[in-house]
Amino acid sequence: MFNPNRFVKTLMWGGVATAILTGCNKPANETTAADATTDKTAVVADTAVKNVAITAIVEHPALDAVRKGVIDELKDEGFTEGQNLKINFQSAQGNTATAGQIAKQFVADNPDVIVAIATPSAQSVAAATSSIPMVFSAVTDPVEAKLVSKLDGSGTNVTGASDALPYEPQIELMRQLIPDLKNVGYVYSPGEVNSTIVLKNLKDKLTPLGITVHESPAQRSTDIAMAARSIADKVDVIYTSTDNNVVSAYESLYQVANESKVPLVASDTDSVARGAVAALGVNYYDLGRETGKIVGRILKGEKPGAIPVYIPQSVDLYVSPAHATEQGITLPQSLIDKAKEVVK
Repeated sequence: MFNPNRFVKTLMWGGVATAILTGCNKPANETTAADATTDKTAVVADTAVKNVAITAIVEHPALDAVRKGVIDELKDEGFTEGQNLKINFQSAQGNTATAGQIAKQFVADNPDVIVAIATPSAQSVAAATSSIPMVFSAVTDPVEAKLVSKLDGSGTNVTGASDALPYEPQIELMRQLIPDLKNVGYVYSPGEVNSTIVLKNLKDKLTPLGITVHESPAQRSTDIAMAARSIADKVDVIYTSTDNNVVSAYESLYQVANESKVPLVASDTDSVARGAVAALGVNYYDLGRETGKIVGRILKGEKPGAIPVYIPQSVDLYVSPAHATEQGITLPQSLIDKAKEVVK
């Protein structure tokens, strides 16, 4: 700090020119104007508004829950929107080309962190930047999607939270609903890596059990009902993953299931309220909270490449006796009893 008494004393001894020109005799605890400026900048940097850009391939209940979870968790981490946090959310409305455009715009804006929800959006952001921290969420297999090379810390600008599920409990659920299960239908988007991975793994798991997977691709959400009808008379159950086109058009799938008396089993618990008989899956709001924790760590200074990918350790069972009746089956009481939520 400036000391007026010391300055007057310096004037009396005629050392002003030397002190100004050389600064040689500045005590260790004395602060110059330049030092004060530096200190002020550091304080501003510590309290500056953080910018977080969030994008999702489409808006539907599961992905919306992830986004809400991220924002709520950031608030608990000390980052409140409208105070020290600015959020820019953009949906690609199910269009991968739009997802690419959003990714490029986000990179041009240079936010502190980009959050990409669902595989197509995450792939678009990863292709657009190798420097801005990126946190993905609701990605089934981030390694297969080429977002990270390993799950225990990528060493790059990318980390995130996966919604990967174990397949054995899913299969057991289907067999509890249909004890003589022989044919499983699977409607999916061939352009979504997460969906094609699920198809491959289903075949790998079900074929040794003597169960055939009947696949039916649908390029767009408007094709979902037609794709379901094409296999409805061949299958005992239709299994749906977190395929974003399928989830976006779940009501049309529900209509086909009711008409054909083929039960729907989902891996997205929100789909039970929209027509599925049962679902065993992660809680997407909780997944968003875990994603928000990762974002908070990065905003506080950690490197994304040093943060392991989060993998859920538990799943929830949701059931709907009413939808079961509509689709031609009766839910076992044992499933109803252990369900986290029974949807009326």
